[in-house]
Amino acid sequence: MKILTIVGARPQFIKAAALSNKLREHHSEILLHTGQHFDSNMSQIFFSELSIPQPDYNLGISGGTHGKMTGEMLSAIEQVLLSEKPDMVVVYGDTNSTLSGALAAVKLNIPICHIEAGARTHSLRNPEEVNRILTDRISSLLLCCTEVNAVALAAEGTTKNVFVTGDLMLDVFLHYRGNLKSPEYLPDYSGNQILLPEEFYLLTCHREENTTDISRLHEILWAMNELEAPTVYPVHPRCFELASHLCEKFSLSNIILLQPVSYLISQFLIATAKKVVTDSGGLQREAWFYGKQCVTVFDYVVWPETLEGSINQMAEANHQDILSKLSVVPDFSKRGNQFGDGNAAQKITSLITGFF
Repeated sequence: MKILTIVGARPQFIKAAALSNKLREHHSEILLHTGQHFDSNMSQIFFSELSIPQPDYNLGISGGTHGKMTGEMLSAIEQVLLSEKPDMVVVYGDTNSTLSGALAAVKLNIPICHIEAGARTHSLRNPEEVNRILTDRISSLLLCCTEVNAVALAAEGTTKNVFVTGDLMLDVFLHYRGNLKSPEYLPDYSGNQILLPEEFYLLTCHREENTTDISRLHEILWAMNELEAPTVYPVHPRCFELASHLCEKFSLSNIILLQPVSYLISQFLIATAKKVVTDSGGLQREAWFYGKQCVTVFDYVVWPETLEGSINQMAEANHQDILSKLSVVPDFSKRGNQFGDGNAAQKITSLITGFF
């Protein structure tokens, strides 16, 4: 069978690293990159480092409003589907690339496999929630990371062709965790090579909710600046100017702003950081895999599994709340196999094969 897989953002590249090579043992795969994450440090380096097959198509579509990006991707993906005539389209997660690919496929009566189906924040104020719900509604095969995701789909009346496979990110984590090496130096946005501190906290913060509101980002950076060890913050390119401005204006000298890092370096930073503060759905799961205490600064719970034992805690964009949550002692005995056994890629491939 011919499978067309659509990726566009960093978390999707990581998942494709687990699935694409496994899929190609049984099917013909066409890989389409929308270009949503275009920066070399957030795109090409992942393909090289994780041995992901190079995209057959790169649409080069990025930036603009949600509607503009989704519309441009929808039109361009449709043209590829008309040319390639795949038997199935595979989409990952909850990005604009995900929804665009699903819409293009369903309008051409092409079955859709949605990987990471059923994740919910239960609020349409979260842009990604719209992408999740609509993609799940029109998909033919819904593959969930956890039982909680399958329960969420059932509550919405969706039970047909719903399967729990585990998390592809766990597959990749287990494969690469023995190959982590200290980078020692990491580049900042001025091109300087920064020495990695012996002890540090890790911050990632990129969501619109936290980076378009200057007061929210200020509160987050303020909290990190008050910690006893420096904070390493690999900054998304569109967030750097604001983060740099705030650090300079408020003399937040305990924060090290870096360029985005590769997958293996990000894993090293998670593994060696004292604690992690993030607004990323992927990184809070990776912190869970490593048994690393995490605080997630976000208004909605996406992965409730990580909250067991307070290993991950939700915090407001408020410096006192973040510091308070970081002081809690987690119960790591609650950490189990909530995200599967590390064989998600094999299970997904078997389910796609069985679908036909």
